Amino acid sequence: MSSVPPPAASPAGLTAALGVELEPGLLERALTHRSYAYEHGGLPTNERLEFLGDAVLGLVITAALYRDHPDLPEGQLAKLRASVVNMRALAEVARGLGPRGLGAYVRLGKGEETTGGRDKASILADTTEALLGAVYLEHGLDVAGELVHKLFDPLMADASRRGAGLDWKTSLQELTANQGLGVPEYQVAEEGPDHAKTFTAWAVVAGERFGSGTGRSKKEAEQRAAELAWRRLNDRASGDGGTPDAGPA
Repeated sequence: MSSVPPPAASPAGLTAALGVELEPGLLERALTHRSYAYEHGGLPTNERLEFLGDAVLGLVITAALYRDHPDLPEGQLAKLRASVVNMRALAEVARGLGPRGLGAYVRLGKGEETTGGRDKASILADTTEALLGAVYLEHGLDVAGELVHKLFDPLMADASRRGAGLDWKTSLQELTANQGLGVPEYQVAEEGPDHAKTFTAWAVVAGERFGSGTGRSKKEAEQRAAELAWRRLNDRASGDGGTPDAGPA
């Protein structure tokens, strides 16, 4: 049995699933991971397209949430957006793209290939954003926005049904319970005169600091710390990232 990794699949099935045609060179670049580029003489990677696609995705999702939830405050809108625009959600979308999932089409170096790169959440998420960037470059914001809605509307609807607009502390407690990490604790420090105090809070999960935040009140600081901890733990559940804050808890 050969140990040579299979080549990336032909992108024809992918473009059919997207419902958008892309110039072959642009599509190829969107699918080129840096590991492949390094092994082939420094080809252009998909990282610039990923940067662009991240902005397109964030704009379209943010505008949709602003429009669809006129009564929600900024903090709850941010929570809804974070439940949709994150590595785990992007990887979920990627796995449903095309007849074989997006991973089958990514151009990977041999090292990434042999260590399961085709199903690595970070690679799938980055490539999804690169594709959105490529669609924006070739077809503009309207077409890119239509594709974002096609791919992400089910996740937005599900986030609303699950109450993802709840406050960050509640969401963090739900997440840590699901991960078997117990109940988060909060450490708070304050500084400044009584009329202008600043509070700094740390969200502590299983004895480690996973997020810090500052605010004009203890509640505000704890909410911001919980938000950062939620994002890090959510990414860690995908197997990528999620490192604790430096320093002892």
